[in-house]
Amino acid sequence: LHVHTQYSLLDGAIRIEPLLRKAKEFGMPALAITDHGTMFGALEFYEKARKEGLRPVIGCEMYVAPRSLQDKTAEDHKGVTHLVLLAENQEGYRNLCRLATMAQLEGFYYRPRIDKDALAAHSRGLIGLSACLHGEIATHIQNRRPDAAEAAARWYQELFGAGNFFLEVQNNGLEVQDTVNRALLDMHRRLGIPLVASNDCHYLEREDARAHDVL
Repeated sequence: LHVHTQYSLLDGAIRIEPLLRKAKEFGMPALAITDHGTMFGALEFYEKARKEGLRPVIGCEMYVAPRSLQDKTAEDHKGVTHLVLLAENQEGYRNLCRLATMAQLEGFYYRPRIDKDALAAHSRGLIGLSACLHGEIATHIQNRRPDAAEAAARWYQELFGAGNFFLEVQNNGLEVQDTVNRALLDMHRRLGIPLVASNDCHYLEREDARAHDVL
């Protein structure tokens, strides 16, 4: 549910066809791609996944501006956070397209960005995941701001609706990730926000790590 392909330019090193073969090897019935700020790979992914008998889930890991799309300062660049969006249905796909387009044409500042106003206007049919260590909730946890983390979680929970927003836990061997995971588990128990496990994939095989570093 959190995969960056070659369409995450200069960041993802996963090609679509090997990705589909690996998913089938693992016996996965469905698979998402969530490229950074773009949906460039959606058509290729959808058509090839269907041919392989896999259910394609179209998504995008959005960059969320700390203020508005019109605010473009060094602090706005520094304060960008991540949010994974998955299209649940046709309406969600259309809203994902709108957001990705808006990010490129209106919000672009170093990278394509949306803001919370845009997200609120185009959230129907979308499922939200709290993303990686660069997600808003995880960032507040790392900055030792539990109240801000909880406020952000409640905002996303209310926006997407019950069962449509997930706290994303990962097992990547990083000590800071363990700290974030524990806080997310506590939040899950207190607020009833469901958990989802992901892996924030940027390359497919362990031996690809060096090539990804070069990229």
